[in-house]
Amino acid sequence: FTSAGRLPAKFVIHAVGPRMGEGDEDNKLKNAVLNSLLLASQKGLQSISIPAISSGIFGFPKDRCAKILVGESLAFLLKQRDSSLQLIEFCIYDDLTLNYFKKEFENLLS
Repeated sequence: FTSAGRLPAKFVIHAVGPRMGEGDEDNKLKNAVLNSLLLASQKGLQSISIPAISSGIFGFPKDRCAKILVGESLAFLLKQRDSSLQLIEFCIYDDLTLNYFKKEFENLLS
């Protein structure tokens, strides 16, 4: 992680997600998300904003990305009840990805 410079945040946690075709992509993405959440919690952060890791130029399917990010975030919060994190938000840049994330949250509520 590094300082956020001029960004309106305290830190930037650098996470590299998988490129499609390199193998074991789902587990690599799960680990990137989990490690980011753990580091944020270890640093005592109260919130984190996570982009749709690997779903752009790395070619990871947007629907699988949404499922993994939402699922891993929920699992983290349920397991790490003493975490400092109070807010996990997703930074989404396009309507298609947003719709996949909405679907994952709707599935949680049904």
